[in-house]
Amino acid sequence: MPSSNPLPPKENALFKRILRCYEHKQYKNGLKFAKQILSNPKFSEHGETLAMKGLTLNCLGRKEEAYDHVRRGLRNDLQSHVCWHVYGLLQRSDKKYDEAIKAYRNALKWDKDNIQILRDLSLLQIQMRDLDGYKDTRYQLFMLRPTQRASWIGFAISYHLLKDYETALKILDTFRDSPMICYDYEHSELLLYQNLVIQESGDSEQALKHLDKYSDQICDKITVKETYGKLRLELRQYEEAAQVYKDLLNINPENTTYYAKLAEAERHTTPEETLKMLQRFEELYPRALAPRRLQLNYATGEQFKILVDKYLRRGLHKGVPPLFVNLRSLYTDQSKIDVIQSLVLEYKVSLNNHGHFSSAEIDNPREPASALLWTCYYLAQHYDFLGMTEKAFEEINAALSHTPTLIELFVTKGRIYKHGGNVQDAYKWLDEAQGLDTADRYINSKCAKYMLRANLVKEAEETCSKFTREGVPPMENLNEMQCMWIQTEAARAYQRLGKYGEALKKCHEVDRHFSEIIEDQFDFHTYCMRKMTLRSYVGLLRLEDILRSHPFYFKAAKCAMEVYLRLHDNPLPDPTQIQEIDTVMAFD
Repeated sequence: MPSSNPLPPKENALFKRILRCYEHKQYKNGLKFAKQILSNPKFSEHGETLAMKGLTLNCLGRKEEAYDHVRRGLRNDLQSHVCWHVYGLLQRSDKKYDEAIKAYRNALKWDKDNIQILRDLSLLQIQMRDLDGYKDTRYQLFMLRPTQRASWIGFAISYHLLKDYETALKILDTFRDSPMICYDYEHSELLLYQNLVIQESGDSEQALKHLDKYSDQICDKITVKETYGKLRLELRQYEEAAQVYKDLLNINPENTTYYAKLAEAERHTTPEETLKMLQRFEELYPRALAPRRLQLNYATGEQFKILVDKYLRRGLHKGVPPLFVNLRSLYTDQSKIDVIQSLVLEYKVSLNNHGHFSSAEIDNPREPASALLWTCYYLAQHYDFLGMTEKAFEEINAALSHTPTLIELFVTKGRIYKHGGNVQDAYKWLDEAQGLDTADRYINSKCAKYMLRANLVKEAEETCSKFTREGVPPMENLNEMQCMWIQTEAARAYQRLGKYGEALKKCHEVDRHFSEIIEDQFDFHTYCMRKMTLRSYVGLLRLEDILRSHPFYFKAAKCAMEVYLRLHDNPLPDPTQIQEIDTVMAFD
């Protein structure tokens, strides 16, 4: 719809140049052209020009001037879709999405078929999860641009998100039969997305038929196989499902999920059946770690002792630092804990006496000298986990006397101190560890974390500064990088020190990160539809809906709540009152 206050040809040409400058981010040139129009007394209050000048000023960071110009423009031309659209863009830039939606709807009253306004409105609606509104807007865009791929995809997604699977599938089927489709990787992703919609509708049989029909056109063969396995399990086609998971294990024998699914497909009713299956795969893939480790979950009694003995010897012989972490999940069963403890203690005695894991191996070549070190290291972690702090210290000290330069030993000793409640000594040992290898970012981060636990905020900042950008304060750089673990730890440290203002500042920084993550999804609404990464896009939307259930947010929110409640129950004294009291006492 043309403006209620149209410009003559010369000024209209300048106005079009303002629009072009805005699109190409040539903001200073845009302001020059706006000035040329507004300097003419006849058009000094031309609404659309004022609005575009305001939008350009906003891009240059001059927010107050921008709002002033846009509001003036709107007052002078309330029937202009341009003025309302620009006002909406300004509100959107300030994250006032509800106000922006109202402005876009007003713009559409005066130009109901404006593609750009409809697109901007649909982005805000999906961002705000106004799914019914989003569906209506996508329908309008679809009717206006039925030859564009994004029109079909956006329309289908709107129905999918509203759980109207039947309509979503009809749209996708019609789209795929149209001449717009190209048989490439993007088409492959579209087929997988369509299959996802069928699965979510609950029709596993139809999803399987769809996969059978189009599997040759799908590039992601692993996903095809995984989906086949899942669907055949749901349809109780156990033999076919078992074959699918065997094929997948042939591709990746380290994927523990495949073993669990295969056990389900083979309908194992006892742990012994699963154990036999895992032993079969251990023989089939002798270099794979997963089948050997999973056996320990199902074995019991003497069989468990034989298997864990073999597993421990292999790990201690090779010197695998995360051996304890790998076996820690077994520590829910006391009988298994006892077996592991007795075996590792036997190894220690035998290695000290004759350099073998047991006396039966005396005729074999001796174990490497490091085997004793890793045995003590394992025992230290074992006792620490069980809360036997004194024994843990004995073992870690024995390991340190054996090899006093191994960083893992310093870290573990610090961890034992931490679990024992001595945060001061814990951080000192971590500080020594990071002094041994100043280029190790993990040790540096651990050391900073332990310093914060000991309420040494300044020292933690200095430690982090070794890996932050030069010329910028460390905490400022870590805030830019959304390094939330250090911010939650710093907030707790400030809370313990009674520096409530600083604690709240850190908590609000974490809250701001989550708000930014929610804002960042804006970039993906158009990108994912253009690139056809539709399954990932739907996954992103669902993740964003539960984003604030993340542990980092929970920790920061809990800390902030505790601080606010503490300040409510025990308000801090007013500094001016304290000064007055001090003055009176001085006069007395």
